[in-house]
Amino acid sequence: MSQSSPPAIGIDLGTTFSALARIDDRGRPITVVNAEGDLLTPSVVLFDGDDIVVGKEALKAVATEADRVAECSKRDVGHRVYHKLIEGKQYPPEVVEALILNKLRVDAGKQIGPVSKAVVTVPAYFDEVRRKATEDAGYMAGLEVLDIINEPTAAAVAFGFQQGYLDDEGSSAAPRNVLVYDLGGGTFDVTVMQIRGAEFNALATDGDVRLGGYDWDQRLVDLAAERFIAAGGDDPREDPVSAGKLWRECEDAKRTLSARQKATVACHHRGASRRIEIARNEFEETTQDLLDRTRFTTVQALKAAGLHWNDLDRVLLVGGSTRMPMVREMLRRLSGMEPDDSVSADEAVAHGAALRASLILARQNGLTPALKIRNVNSHSLGVVGLDPLTRRRRNGILIPRNTRLPVTGKRIFKTHKTGQRSILVEIVEGESPSADDCTPIGRCSIRNLPSGLPARHPVEVLFQYASNGRLKVRVELPETNRRVETEFVRETGLSKESLDAWRKSICGLPPGKRN
Repeated sequence: MSQSSPPAIGIDLGTTFSALARIDDRGRPITVVNAEGDLLTPSVVLFDGDDIVVGKEALKAVATEADRVAECSKRDVGHRVYHKLIEGKQYPPEVVEALILNKLRVDAGKQIGPVSKAVVTVPAYFDEVRRKATEDAGYMAGLEVLDIINEPTAAAVAFGFQQGYLDDEGSSAAPRNVLVYDLGGGTFDVTVMQIRGAEFNALATDGDVRLGGYDWDQRLVDLAAERFIAAGGDDPREDPVSAGKLWRECEDAKRTLSARQKATVACHHRGASRRIEIARNEFEETTQDLLDRTRFTTVQALKAAGLHWNDLDRVLLVGGSTRMPMVREMLRRLSGMEPDDSVSADEAVAHGAALRASLILARQNGLTPALKIRNVNSHSLGVVGLDPLTRRRRNGILIPRNTRLPVTGKRIFKTHKTGQRSILVEIVEGESPSADDCTPIGRCSIRNLPSGLPARHPVEVLFQYASNGRLKVRVELPETNRRVETEFVRETGLSKESLDAWRKSICGLPPGKRN
């Protein structure tokens, strides 16, 4: 896997930290340091009037200018706006993500030359709307997103490369079943994969897009604040500056508690200062329910894969939050084996993405890729139909969750009444039979149907679900010439005009190629 031109780039766009990796001249993935000389870039943006600061300096500002700082924007991806006003303005979360990607692109370009194409990772449990928003963020940052790859899959690819599975000798090895436990700063994923030489096949995936190290930090903040209050102080969480400083202290304390049995948190608020000691067992007790959530999800994923613990060859740890001793101990008891932390918790995802990028570029250059990746979908995809008996909105699933991708799903629905002149197709993700309990993805319509159609005329809906989790839809009425394909209006997302305007504003580039 020799390096291509342009360089093969992989980006781990994380909730709390991001990283960019490339493939070197010897075919190895390496992390590219940012302008500050660091391997990781804090996923934090400071809006300072006309100036926008991304990374370490923006992270520092959390303690003093919290109202002008956007952090953890990845958790809001898929929503229309970031969860708080910044200097009185609302920003789409993918715009904040684009600002982070732009810094990574610019910083890398100063060292390795222009960066224009990249594979970007997302949590395996991201739905179609979030994946599209991530692609849009890449576009606004001046990138052509070659592919969207799941974070646990990327980590498994990096693991396979490190273990030599991608070499000629390793390609004939017996299949290995690997469970990837990925607990990052803001999201949690677990994926069960079978690795057969250079083939990486996901068997099942599950996760939580609102569970990560951030939540462990919040518990520490609450614990420290409550003790501060109990000692006679006011609540430091009510003041943005005091809360920001306490948050930074608790982040440091969490890292300390991974190495020591106790840590001290300094809390300052309204002229009062106290040092609060927190023991590791207290921290673990107050966060036990968070760990239990990951345990339940892990067990469910293994069950969905049709495997038992003794069928696994490895339990692979990925994500900075797996450094907490409670995580390793829980998985040790659960699996009966020692969890594997041989890949870098912080860099493995970006490395796997860079390997994926090198193979895509090789294919574009007419070469046969040495690596094959097959993922599964994390959510069932369906169409809203009306139950003829109860008249309730139901979820008609076309593609069940954990189906191997790419895949095509088709289902026949019926028109409601005689002479119906239009059809609205609502697309949802979710497992519930009730459409109202599922997540709306988008909608498409067929208008000006032929007059005189009888009631219950068939309507064929076809889904084409790609390996990167992106969806194309075709709706057709058999025996008529009415069809609509691929274009559907998403519930959230920016218009083409907005994307181009932000692209010009963020990186100064004219409209470019979109996926």
